[in-house]
Amino acid sequence: MRIEDEIQTTNFEDNYHKVTINISYTSGWMSNFMRPHFEKYNLTVQQFNILRILRGQYPKPATINLLKDRMIDKMSDASRIVDRLVQKGLVSRCTNSKDRRAVDIRISEEGLAILSKMDVDFKAKDLLRSNLSEEEAGTLSDLLDKLRG
Repeated sequence: MRIEDEIQTTNFEDNYHKVTINISYTSGWMSNFMRPHFEKYNLTVQQFNILRILRGQYPKPATINLLKDRMIDKMSDASRIVDRLVQKGLVSRCTNSKDRRAVDIRISEEGLAILSKMDVDFKAKDLLRSNLSEEEAGTLSDLLDKLRG
C-alpha cells in the first residue's frame, strides 16, 4: 500500500521528505510484524539481535563494546540486555583471563537452541516475498546501502 494511503496524507515537501517518512513507517511496520515471533520465545528485538551476534561469534566470546558496535539499534543499552539474557540462561558472562577488567560474553547452549527453533519458525522472506521478488529485495537492499553512503 502506498505511504500516502497508510498515513492518509499527500502533504510531502518533496520526494526526499516522502522517502524519509516511508522508511520510518516501514521500519515500524516490520517491527510490529516481527514482534509476535520474538514474544513467542519471550525475547525482545534487541535481545534477539544480541543472540544473533553472539551466535556469529560462537565459540569465541564477545565484549559489550563489540555488541554495541554490531547492534542494529545503537541506542540500546547492551549491558542491561545482556543482564536479562543471563537471567534467562541464554548467555553467560565471565571475566576475561587476559584482562581482568574485561568481561567475556558467550551464548549458551539454550540460547543456540532457541535461535535454531526461531530459524525454522520464521524467515525474513516469509514477510517480504508476497510483495517483493528476490531481485527487488536485492535492489532495495542496494538502494538502502547507497542511502547510508
